[in-house]
Amino acid sequence: MITIHLQAHDPKQAAHTLQAAPGQSLMQASVDANLPGIQADCGGLLTCATCHVVVHIDWQSKLPPMGSEEDGMLAFTAQTREAGSRLSCQIELTPELDGLQVTLPASQY
Repeated sequence: MITIHLQAHDPKQAAHTLQAAPGQSLMQASVDANLPGIQADCGGLLTCATCHVVVHIDWQSKLPPMGSEEDGMLAFTAQTREAGSRLSCQIELTPELDGLQVTLPASQY
């Protein structure tokens, strides 16, 4: 199992930790765990940008490069895009990502 740490936009709010199976997307693991903050309206089809997360700087280089479709879709996020912005539907969980830290935006809409 892979451990993921999700911090709410407001650091005063509780952080969430979840366990997920390798091969699953971060979006699907979050939805399956019923965690607030990742809406995933399109179900991972890369058409809505409601699974926006900001990957902690220490983890950004451990992710595969962003594809052009994801890069383009990040222009439609409700919150301002940041250096570590990614769509969680495009982050496949692998053993190398055990301990991954991401921050959720204030809103997906």
